[in-house]
Amino acid sequence: MKFATVKVKGKSQVVLVEKNNSNVLLLQAAAIKMGEAIPTTLLQCIEKAEIFLQKAKEIEQWASTQKNKSEFYVDEYVWEAPIPRPAKNIFCVGKNYAEHAVEMGSEADIPEHIILFSKAPTAVIGHEADIPRHEGITDELDYEGELAVVIGKKGKEIRREEALDYVFGYTIVNDITARDLQVNHKQYLLGKSLDGSCPIGPVIVEKSAIENPNQLDIETRVNGEIRQQSNTEQFIFPVEEIIEILSKGMTLEPGDIIATGTPAGVGKGFKPPKFLRKGDEIAIKVKGIGTLINTVH
Repeated sequence: MKFATVKVKGKSQVVLVEKNNSNVLLLQAAAIKMGEAIPTTLLQCIEKAEIFLQKAKEIEQWASTQKNKSEFYVDEYVWEAPIPRPAKNIFCVGKNYAEHAVEMGSEADIPEHIILFSKAPTAVIGHEADIPRHEGITDELDYEGELAVVIGKKGKEIRREEALDYVFGYTIVNDITARDLQVNHKQYLLGKSLDGSCPIGPVIVEKSAIENPNQLDIETRVNGEIRQQSNTEQFIFPVEEIIEILSKGMTLEPGDIIATGTPAGVGKGFKPPKFLRKGDEIAIKVKGIGTLINTVH
Protein backbone atom coordinates (compact mmCIF):
# COMPACT_ATOMS: atom_id res chain seq x y z
CA MET A 1 0.00 0.00 0.00
CA LYS A 2 1.05 3.59 -0.72
CA PHE A 3 0.08 6.27 1.77
CA ALA A 4 0.13 10.04 1.36
CA THR A 5 -1.14 13.32 2.73
CA VAL A 6 -3.08 15.52 0.33
CA LYS A 7 -5.28 18.59 0.56
CA VAL A 8 -8.87 18.21 -0.58
CA LYS A 9 -10.82 21.47 -0.61
CA GLY A 10 -8.14 23.00 1.59
CA LYS A 11 -8.19 20.25 4.22
CA SER A 12 -5.32 17.83 4.84
CA GLN A 13 -6.33 14.20 4.44
CA VAL A 14 -4.59 10.87 5.01
CA VAL A 15 -5.08 8.82 1.85
CA LEU A 16 -4.33 5.51 0.24
CA VAL A 17 -3.00 6.10 -3.26
CA GLU A 18 -4.32 3.98 -6.12
CA LYS A 19 -2.20 2.87 -9.09
CA ASN A 20 -0.78 5.67 -11.28
CA ASN A 21 -1.73 8.23 -8.60
CA SER A 22 -5.02 8.79 -10.44
CA ASN A 23 -7.35 8.38 -7.46
CA VAL A 24 -6.88 8.47 -3.72
CA LEU A 25 -9.00 6.83 -1.04
CA LEU A 26 -9.93 9.18 1.81
CA LEU A 27 -9.22 6.86 4.70
CA GLN A 28 -10.89 8.92 7.40
CA ALA A 29 -14.11 9.45 5.44
CA ALA A 30 -14.36 5.75 4.64
CA ALA A 31 -13.54 4.78 8.23
CA ILE A 32 -16.29 6.98 9.60
CA LYS A 33 -18.85 5.36 7.26
CA MET A 34 -17.68 1.97 8.53
CA GLY A 35 -18.14 3.10 12.10
CA GLU A 36 -14.38 3.00 12.62
CA ALA A 37 -11.78 5.68 13.30
CA ILE A 38 -8.20 6.36 12.29
CA PRO A 39 -5.85 9.15 13.40
CA THR A 40 -6.05 12.49 11.61
CA THR A 41 -2.40 12.67 10.47
CA LEU A 42 -0.12 10.18 8.76
CA LEU A 43 2.45 10.67 11.51
CA GLN A 44 -0.14 9.53 14.07
CA CYS A 45 -1.07 6.62 11.81
CA ILE A 46 2.57 5.53 11.60
CA GLU A 47 2.73 5.53 15.40
CA LYS A 48 -0.01 2.86 15.29
CA ALA A 49 2.09 0.85 12.81
CA GLU A 50 0.67 -2.68 12.32
CA ILE A 51 -2.71 -1.77 13.79
CA PHE A 52 -3.04 1.05 11.26
CA LEU A 53 -1.87 -1.09 8.34
CA GLN A 54 -4.44 -3.77 9.14
CA LYS A 55 -7.21 -1.21 9.49
CA ALA A 56 -6.19 0.47 6.20
CA LYS A 57 -6.51 -2.88 4.41
CA GLU A 58 -9.97 -3.39 5.87
CA ILE A 59 -11.03 0.11 4.86
CA GLU A 60 -9.75 -0.38 1.30
CA GLN A 61 -11.60 -3.69 0.95
CA TRP A 62 -14.82 -2.19 2.31
CA ALA A 63 -14.66 0.94 0.15
CA SER A 64 -14.09 -1.11 -3.00
CA THR A 65 -17.44 -2.85 -2.49
CA GLN A 66 -19.51 0.33 -2.10
CA LYS A 67 -21.75 1.53 -4.91
CA ASN A 68 -21.22 5.25 -4.33
CA LYS A 69 -17.43 5.39 -4.42
CA SER A 70 -17.35 9.17 -4.95
CA GLU A 71 -17.80 9.59 -1.20
CA PHE A 72 -14.39 8.06 -0.57
CA TYR A 73 -12.36 8.28 -3.80
CA VAL A 74 -11.30 11.63 -5.26
CA ASP A 75 -9.16 12.62 -8.24
CA GLU A 76 -8.80 16.34 -7.46
CA TYR A 77 -6.30 17.08 -4.72
CA VAL A 78 -3.04 18.86 -3.94
CA TRP A 79 -0.05 16.86 -2.76
CA GLU A 80 1.59 17.62 0.56
CA ALA A 81 4.67 15.91 1.96
CA PRO A 82 3.56 12.56 3.44
CA ILE A 83 4.51 13.95 6.84
CA PRO A 84 4.06 17.71 6.27
CA ARG A 85 5.79 18.69 9.50
CA PRO A 86 8.16 16.02 10.84
CA ALA A 87 8.62 15.99 14.61
CA LYS A 88 12.41 16.13 14.20
CA ASN A 89 15.03 17.19 11.71
CA ILE A 90 15.44 14.79 8.81
CA PHE A 91 18.48 12.56 9.32
CA CYS A 92 20.75 12.53 6.26
CA VAL A 93 23.67 10.35 5.21
CA GLY A 94 26.49 12.07 3.32
CA LYS A 95 28.66 10.52 0.61
CA ASN A 96 27.04 7.09 0.79
CA TYR A 97 27.94 6.25 -2.81
CA ALA A 98 31.67 6.03 -3.57
CA GLU A 99 31.32 7.67 -7.01
CA HIS A 100 29.56 10.67 -5.45
CA ALA A 101 32.31 11.02 -2.84
CA VAL A 102 34.87 11.05 -5.65
CA GLU A 103 32.99 13.60 -7.77
CA MET A 104 32.87 15.92 -4.73
CA GLY A 105 36.61 15.53 -4.14
CA SER A 106 38.72 12.43 -4.65
CA GLU A 107 39.01 8.81 -3.57
CA ALA A 108 40.35 10.14 -0.27
CA ASP A 109 36.83 11.47 0.39
CA ILE A 110 35.23 8.02 0.40
CA PRO A 111 34.18 7.75 4.06
CA GLU A 112 35.42 5.04 6.39
CA HIS A 113 32.77 6.00 8.94
CA ILE A 114 29.25 7.17 8.19
CA ILE A 115 28.75 10.93 7.66
CA LEU A 116 25.54 12.25 9.22
CA PHE A 117 23.84 15.65 9.14
CA SER A 118 20.27 16.95 9.22
CA LYS A 119 17.72 19.17 7.49
CA ALA A 120 15.26 21.35 9.42
CA PRO A 121 11.54 20.39 9.37
CA THR A 122 10.78 23.85 7.94
CA ALA A 123 12.58 22.79 4.74
CA VAL A 124 9.96 20.12 3.96
CA ILE A 125 7.65 20.52 0.95
CA GLY A 126 5.60 18.03 -1.06
CA HIS A 127 5.45 16.56 -4.54
CA GLU A 128 4.75 19.20 -7.24
CA ALA A 129 5.47 22.08 -4.82
CA ASP A 130 7.83 24.85 -5.95
CA ILE A 131 11.42 24.90 -4.72
CA PRO A 132 12.42 28.52 -3.91
CA ARG A 133 15.43 29.69 -5.90
CA HIS A 134 16.70 31.78 -2.94
CA GLU A 135 18.37 34.38 -5.12
CA GLY A 136 20.52 36.66 -3.05
CA ILE A 137 21.30 33.82 -0.64
CA THR A 138 22.89 31.24 -2.95
CA ASP A 139 24.25 31.03 -6.49
CA GLU A 140 24.86 27.29 -6.29
CA LEU A 141 21.55 25.54 -5.68
CA ASP A 142 21.90 21.81 -6.32
CA TYR A 143 19.77 18.63 -6.31
CA GLU A 144 20.32 15.21 -4.72
CA GLY A 145 17.93 12.32 -5.40
CA GLU A 146 17.70 9.89 -2.49
CA LEU A 147 15.83 6.91 -1.10
CA ALA A 148 14.44 7.72 2.35
CA VAL A 149 13.51 5.39 5.21
CA VAL A 150 10.57 6.10 7.51
CA ILE A 151 10.87 4.63 10.99
CA GLY A 152 7.77 2.89 12.34
CA LYS A 153 8.76 1.68 15.80
CA LYS A 154 10.62 3.24 18.71
CA GLY A 155 14.04 1.76 19.26
CA LYS A 156 17.55 2.26 20.60
CA GLU A 157 20.69 0.15 20.20
CA ILE A 158 19.00 -1.66 17.33
CA ARG A 159 20.91 -4.65 16.01
CA ARG A 160 21.58 -4.69 12.29
CA GLU A 161 19.82 -8.06 11.94
CA GLU A 162 16.62 -6.53 13.34
CA ALA A 163 16.87 -3.06 11.79
CA LEU A 164 14.22 -3.50 9.10
CA ASP A 165 11.73 -4.54 11.79
CA TYR A 166 11.78 -0.89 12.87
CA VAL A 167 10.94 0.47 9.40
CA PHE A 168 7.41 1.55 8.48
CA GLY A 169 8.14 2.24 4.82
CA TYR A 170 10.08 4.11 2.18
CA THR A 171 9.79 7.39 0.31
CA ILE A 172 11.88 9.77 -1.83
CA VAL A 173 13.80 12.87 -0.77
CA ASN A 174 15.36 15.60 -2.90
CA ASP A 175 18.17 16.89 -0.70
CA ILE A 176 18.35 20.38 -2.22
CA THR A 177 21.67 21.98 -1.22
CA ALA A 178 23.19 25.45 -1.40
CA ARG A 179 26.76 24.39 -2.16
CA ASP A 180 28.28 27.83 -1.55
CA LEU A 181 26.72 28.04 1.92
CA GLN A 182 27.91 24.53 2.62
CA VAL A 183 31.49 25.57 1.80
CA ASN A 184 31.42 29.01 3.42
CA HIS A 185 30.09 27.80 6.77
CA LYS A 186 32.26 24.66 6.91
CA GLN A 187 29.26 22.50 7.84
CA TYR A 188 26.01 21.23 6.33
CA LEU A 189 23.05 22.65 8.27
CA LEU A 190 22.61 26.09 6.67
CA GLY A 191 23.27 24.88 3.14
CA LYS A 192 20.83 22.01 3.60
CA SER A 193 17.97 23.71 5.47
CA LEU A 194 16.77 26.61 3.33
CA ASP A 195 12.98 26.81 3.19
CA GLY A 196 11.62 24.46 0.54
CA SER A 197 14.91 22.57 0.25
CA CYS A 198 13.53 19.17 1.28
CA PRO A 199 10.89 17.87 -1.14
CA ILE A 200 9.55 14.53 0.12
CA GLY A 201 7.09 12.11 -1.45
CA PRO A 202 4.86 11.70 -3.22
CA VAL A 203 4.04 8.64 -1.08
CA ILE A 204 5.30 6.38 1.66
CA VAL A 205 5.29 2.77 0.51
CA GLU A 206 4.84 0.22 3.30
CA LYS A 207 7.97 -1.85 3.80
CA SER A 208 6.36 -5.16 2.76
CA ALA A 209 6.15 -3.82 -0.81
CA ILE A 210 9.94 -3.35 -1.00
CA GLU A 211 11.77 -6.66 -0.93
CA ASN A 212 15.23 -5.14 -0.44
CA PRO A 213 15.83 -1.40 0.07
CA ASN A 214 19.49 -1.95 -0.78
CA GLN A 215 18.64 -3.08 -4.31
CA LEU A 216 16.53 -0.31 -5.88
CA ASP A 217 17.09 1.59 -9.11
CA ILE A 218 17.28 5.36 -8.59
CA GLU A 219 17.29 8.06 -11.27
CA THR A 220 17.25 11.85 -11.31
CA ARG A 221 16.34 13.91 -14.37
CA VAL A 222 16.60 17.69 -14.70
CA ASN A 223 14.42 19.05 -17.49
CA GLY A 224 14.26 15.50 -18.88
CA GLU A 225 18.05 15.02 -18.93
CA ILE A 226 19.31 12.05 -16.92
CA ARG A 227 21.76 13.37 -14.32
CA GLN A 228 21.85 10.54 -11.78
CA GLN A 229 21.35 6.85 -12.50
CA SER A 230 22.35 4.16 -10.03
CA ASN A 231 21.12 1.45 -7.69
CA THR A 232 21.05 1.42 -3.91
CA GLU A 233 23.19 -1.73 -4.02
CA GLN A 234 26.01 0.81 -4.42
CA PHE A 235 25.49 2.07 -0.85
CA ILE A 236 28.66 2.18 1.22
CA PHE A 237 26.48 1.89 4.33
CA PRO A 238 23.29 -0.13 3.70
CA VAL A 239 19.99 0.73 5.36
CA GLU A 240 20.43 -1.79 8.18
CA GLU A 241 23.84 -0.38 9.10
CA ILE A 242 22.58 3.21 9.00
CA ILE A 243 19.81 2.37 11.47
CA GLU A 244 22.20 0.44 13.70
CA ILE A 245 24.70 3.32 13.86
CA LEU A 246 22.08 6.04 14.34
CA SER A 247 20.39 4.17 17.17
CA LYS A 248 23.49 3.31 19.18
CA GLY A 249 23.15 6.33 21.42
CA MET A 250 20.01 7.96 20.08
CA THR A 251 16.40 6.81 20.25
CA LEU A 252 14.67 6.48 16.89
CA GLU A 253 10.93 7.14 16.93
CA PRO A 254 7.95 6.54 14.65
CA GLY A 255 7.91 9.08 11.83
CA ASP A 256 11.66 9.73 11.86
CA ILE A 257 12.92 10.12 8.30
CA ILE A 258 16.38 9.02 7.16
CA ALA A 259 17.67 10.13 3.74
CA THR A 260 20.22 7.52 2.69
CA GLY A 261 22.56 9.52 0.43
CA THR A 262 22.77 10.43 -3.24
CA PRO A 263 24.52 8.85 -6.24
CA ALA A 264 27.03 10.55 -8.53
CA GLY A 265 25.69 13.12 -10.97
CA VAL A 266 24.86 16.12 -8.81
CA GLY A 267 25.14 19.54 -10.41
CA LYS A 268 28.38 20.40 -8.62
CA GLY A 269 30.00 17.26 -10.02
CA PHE A 270 29.85 18.45 -13.63
CA LYS A 271 32.57 20.54 -15.29
CA PRO A 272 31.40 23.23 -15.51
CA PRO A 273 28.84 22.74 -12.73
CA LYS A 274 25.13 22.48 -13.61
CA PHE A 275 23.44 24.33 -10.78
CA LEU A 276 19.69 24.83 -10.67
CA ARG A 277 17.98 27.83 -12.24
CA LYS A 278 14.44 29.14 -12.19
CA GLY A 279 12.09 26.91 -14.17
CA ASP A 280 14.21 23.77 -13.84
CA GLU A 281 12.17 20.61 -13.18
CA ILE A 282 13.72 17.86 -11.08
CA ALA A 283 12.19 14.38 -11.29
CA ILE A 284 13.52 11.65 -8.99
CA LYS A 285 12.37 8.09 -9.60
CA VAL A 286 12.92 5.17 -7.23
CA LYS A 287 11.78 1.72 -8.26
CA GLY A 288 8.74 0.54 -6.33
CA ILE A 289 7.97 3.97 -4.90
CA GLY A 290 7.25 6.39 -7.74
CA THR A 291 8.52 9.75 -8.97
CA LEU A 292 8.99 12.94 -6.94
CA ILE A 293 8.73 16.04 -9.17
CA ASN A 294 9.40 19.65 -8.23
CA THR A 295 10.16 22.86 -10.11
CA VAL A 296 12.50 25.67 -9.08
CA HIS A 297 10.54 28.89 -8.72
